[in-house]
This record gives sequence, C-alpha cells and structure tokens, in this order.
Amino acid sequence: MRLDINLATRPYEDSRQFWTRWGTGVALLGLFTLLLIYGVVFGMLSARKDRVLIREREQQIAERDQQRVKAEATLNLPANRSTRDRSQFLNDLFQRKAFSWTRVFEDMEQVMPARLHLVSIQPTMAVGHQLELKLVVAGDTREHAQELVRRMEGSQHFQSTQIEVENNQAGTAGDPVRFEIVATYVPETDTAPRKGGM
Repeated sequence: MRLDINLATRPYEDSRQFWTRWGTGVALLGLFTLLLIYGVVFGMLSARKDRVLIREREQQIAERDQQRVKAEATLNLPANRSTRDRSQFLNDLFQRKAFSWTRVFEDMEQVMPARLHLVSIQPTMAVGHQLELKLVVAGDTREHAQELVRRMEGSQHFQSTQIEVENNQAGTAGDPVRFEIVATYVPETDTAPRKGGM
C-alpha cells in the first residue's frame, strides 16, 4: 500500500515544542495574576486596618476636644477666673524665661549681611504664643535690608519676615537708612540649654 503525503499542504508540526513554550507562558502569566490578586487583597486588608485606626484617632481627637471645651468652660467660671489668669501669666513667664538672647544673636549673626548692623531688638509674645522679634537695623542702602529679609526667610529660625518702616535720612553722618523689621522667631528645639534669658 502506498501513501502520498504532500508536505507542502500539511507541514510537520512539533506539538511538544508548541505546548512547552505556550504552557510556560500561560503558567507565568497565571503566577503573575495570582501575585497581583494577592497584592490587591493585602492592600485592601491594610486599607481596612488603616481606616479603623483613623476612625480611632478621630474619635480620640473628638474626645480630647470635648475635654478641652469642658476644661475651658470650667476655667471661665467666675470662681476660677483668678486661677486661669494666674496660669496664663505663669505660662507666659515660663516662655519668656526660655528665651535665649545668646541664641538669637547667634542666629542673627548667621543672616546679617555686611554693611548692615543691628540697632535694637525687642521680643514680644504674639497671638498663639509665638515669639515675635521687632528689629531696628541701619545701613547705607535699602538693598542690604532686603537681602537681610531674604536671608531671614531662608533661615529655619525666622518666619513671616517683613520690613514695616523705612526711614531715609540722606546727607546724615553714619547710616543714612534705618529699617524696622518684624519676624516670627522659631528657636531650636534641642535639649542643650544655653545661657541667656529675658
């Protein structure tokens, strides 16, 4: 018996090689899909834990706010006003005593440009218990004061720096230009105390 096989119309196929290649690809794709599903499930469980933790923290914050409101209401009673006023006075006094002249002058020395000098400095307690410095500086040009403001804003110890008053006394001896500058002072928060107090 004779069989005629036309190889041109029915080419030889190696099915083992085909299934090996595609089977490996499908297996890798399935493994990658399983890893993605695991990542999504793990992320959802983590997000659920985070939401529970956020709700707990928000509840704690609300409880603290209620306690603060009750404490303020108690302090605002006529019988407790003297205690409240004394407490505020002592807190302000402690903050003033914590003020370090040495540290302020060291920080000012870092930002003070040449041909500009400090005439006076006055610390005051602003709203929100922030320490505000009122500086009077003198120099020969306005550009030096503007450079001081830029340097103070670039420093981590001074915020909201601005020139409030400028006095120009042309033709006078010494420094013809004088500026009043206001800035919020942020001292270092390290625990190493330095000498100096207000």
